[in-house]
Amino acid sequence: MTALLDLLLGTDDAEGLWTDRARLAGMLAFEAALARAEAGVGAIPATAVAPIAAGCHAELYDPDDLGRQAVEAGNPAIPLVRMLTLKVAERDAAAAGYVHWGATSQDAMDTGLVLQLRRFLEPLEAALQALRRALAERACAERDTPMAGRTWLQQGPPVTFGLKAAGWLDALQRQQQRLVELKPRLLTLQLGGAVGTLAALGERAGAVAKALAADLNLSLPAVPWHALRDRLGEFAAWQGLLLGLLGKLARDLSLMMQNEVGEASEGGAAGRGGSSTMAHKRNPLSCAVILAAAGEAPGLVAALFAALPQEHERGLGNWQVEWQVLPRLCRLTLGAARAAGTLIENLQLDRRRMRENLALTQGLILAEAVTMALGAALGRQKAHALIEGATRRARAEGVHLKAMLATLPEVRRVLDDDALDRLFQPDSYLGEAGRFVDAVLAKER
Repeated sequence: MTALLDLLLGTDDAEGLWTDRARLAGMLAFEAALARAEAGVGAIPATAVAPIAAGCHAELYDPDDLGRQAVEAGNPAIPLVRMLTLKVAERDAAAAGYVHWGATSQDAMDTGLVLQLRRFLEPLEAALQALRRALAERACAERDTPMAGRTWLQQGPPVTFGLKAAGWLDALQRQQQRLVELKPRLLTLQLGGAVGTLAALGERAGAVAKALAADLNLSLPAVPWHALRDRLGEFAAWQGLLLGLLGKLARDLSLMMQNEVGEASEGGAAGRGGSSTMAHKRNPLSCAVILAAAGEAPGLVAALFAALPQEHERGLGNWQVEWQVLPRLCRLTLGAARAAGTLIENLQLDRRRMRENLALTQGLILAEAVTMALGAALGRQKAHALIEGATRRARAEGVHLKAMLATLPEVRRVLDDDALDRLFQPDSYLGEAGRFVDAVLAKER
């Protein structure tokens, strides 16, 4: 963690979940639970549990010292188990002989990671729920607020801001459903011993694993997953999808916030998003945070995917890729989710400017509406060619499309003045937008 930058793109609690102390706490929670599970099925003496548990507190260990020893050991669990054994021996020499009984260092690190991920999911799910509420409120409030639809960054027929918000919400609903489905696979115990056979625990191996999973409230896998990292890959992919969605939301809104468009702005405290030299500016800070996270995410996800082909029963080098990449991805995900909630809650819309932008092309954005109205009488292809030519002339002559169409006999034979007036009302060409919004809100309720 770097104090100057990490909190800009993350959050205090996200950083706290991935500190050295938090990592140690996860591994030590595994060690204490392992002792309880093994004593419960008679694999180690019951008298060993209390001395081992007493040593399983992260504040008893110096992360810097462990880090230096990890350089020689290859991972921090090996020196941690050694230090834990020494501390237990200070209380009970016999109990020290049962520390980490039958397990391997990767068991401690992987299960500790899973416990960290479970804690991480609590604030993340809370942030996503807050964002869903904010999006639902916006979709409801702006259900019928017309604005220009845009394709290839050019104006198309009208949409509503409610429909845009409902689209983001609909995608977020799918993301949360995916999370519900993957959580049992992600929150899974790792206990395999040296090569994934648990041979060191003999006939009690199955009972120990079952008791340990129950103690830690984790799923019990069919087989240990030391070199089978699809669970973490799936979660990384899910985060990549989520950050892509949040990036889409931020991209849309930041484009609406350009001065030349002026349809939205970020709210918030005075000075938020200010410039060091331009006093008038209100930079879209939340959008920047989200887009930065969305921009970094694909590389992190790709790194985790590249680490999936691991050798035989325990990987060489590729397991280690996860240690810093996955926490970084998690920090960015929670930070972006929080930023998105702040953005939507404080968002300021300029409905007058939306109306002005609907009129910007002098009726050209409703060319499709006229084409479809004429198509019933003339055929679609003939109507399309007729309107395409009229739009070119209207643009070249700087006149409103409706005025141009009013001069064309082919149009006048089908559409009178009242019909043309109705076709050039943006509110009359919103299609199913309102019903689409209602459908998403119904799911949310």
